[in-house]
Amino acid sequence: MIRGILIGVLAVGVAGTAYWGYQEHQEKNAILINAENTYQRAFHDLSYQVDLLHDKIGTTLAMNSRQSLSPSLIEVWRITSEAHSDVGQLPLTLLPFNKTEEFLAKIGNFSYRTAVRDLDKEPLSKDEYNTLKVLYKQSGDIQDDLRKVQHMVLKNNLRWMDVELALASGKESTDNTIIDGFKSVEKTVTGYEGSDLGPTFVNMQKKDENFKKIKGKTISKQEAIKIAKKYMKIDGNSEVKVTENGKGSDYGFYSVSIKNKKTGDEGSMDITKKAGHPIWFINHRDVKKQVLSLNDADNKAATFLKETGFKDLEIFESTQYDNIGVFNFVSKINGIRIYPESIKVKVALDNGDIIGVSAEEYLKSFQTRKIEKPAISLEQARAKVNPNFKVMEDRQAIIINDLNKEVLCYEFLGTIDDDTYRIFINAKSGVEEDVEKMKNAETVYEDVI
Repeated sequence: MIRGILIGVLAVGVAGTAYWGYQEHQEKNAILINAENTYQRAFHDLSYQVDLLHDKIGTTLAMNSRQSLSPSLIEVWRITSEAHSDVGQLPLTLLPFNKTEEFLAKIGNFSYRTAVRDLDKEPLSKDEYNTLKVLYKQSGDIQDDLRKVQHMVLKNNLRWMDVELALASGKESTDNTIIDGFKSVEKTVTGYEGSDLGPTFVNMQKKDENFKKIKGKTISKQEAIKIAKKYMKIDGNSEVKVTENGKGSDYGFYSVSIKNKKTGDEGSMDITKKAGHPIWFINHRDVKKQVLSLNDADNKAATFLKETGFKDLEIFESTQYDNIGVFNFVSKINGIRIYPESIKVKVALDNGDIIGVSAEEYLKSFQTRKIEKPAISLEQARAKVNPNFKVMEDRQAIIINDLNKEVLCYEFLGTIDDDTYRIFINAKSGVEEDVEKMKNAETVYEDVI
């Protein structure tokens, strides 16, 4: 009898295990099917969006009025955004596809920045029209490549899960139609790098000048180490690693990492080869109990910037995260804030150490400027803002607008109800260039029930 009970229990156990295994198998299959469906949808959507993109650019070429051109160019921008989203949902993280994504981004930036300007006063130029013609042809080439891949996927019932497995296992070099197809697309786009897309694209890419405006002698690796130690204040027996970036360029940078063998303190820093300016640095350490106030830390950050050669800066924003103060400084010339020249500084509130700096925007934008006088008065600019807006502060400032141009503005800081805003009015045309909503204090939800 006992033997029968044991056999029965064992049988139930085996049956239960089998059922559990079956359930696990079914759930796993359901997840795989769902992933495959997501990949298939994203891929076919991408093919469709590129079809639309090619047709819409072609349609834009035939237009001549602002009433038609602006909506059409905005539609081109929207389609490139959709295509970007579709690419992001495909398992291509291990497959180089960045050139194609950059190409889509360039089309999106060109179309948006052209659409938002006043095309009645500044119509499409001959160079911009030629740029559209080049983009039309190039998007057609990509369309053909994607359609070939789509045809093979549908004809042979190919699975995207096989692509993901091949990429994850490092076997993408084996025969895989989808991978080969996307490599072909990337190769096609890479071939466009030598083509001339006109001055509009040159202007759009000004932010990528790789610190060309910096003046000074080129430093050595040893000098880079010396500068890094000075900034990061890591003394004693240290382990130092230096990597040289931007090889073959006068405007590259060094990446320096330093570790104190005794204390374990670590720091990382990127330094420009020209003149040895810190692009960014961070000290990796735990920040203990707060001792300093945010105001004290602000003063330490300002002193640090002066001592390290950053002049004529003014703080315009400060935030506290746990026991760390983060301060944003901008250049100030004759009372005018230069927002493109910004530097962030992180200060430890336990002892006032500077534990982080980000100066990339400052270094890429710093230059000698000739600032023209405003064409409208402060009162005329104030009349352009929302009548419900209560102005608390006003000043002149230079910002980068949607067309990637520096413009002189009147800046108004104020409130509408309980929210705080910064509003920028173009000091030449009176156009509302930008409205920025300032962050409110975060709500604490732990006790809100």
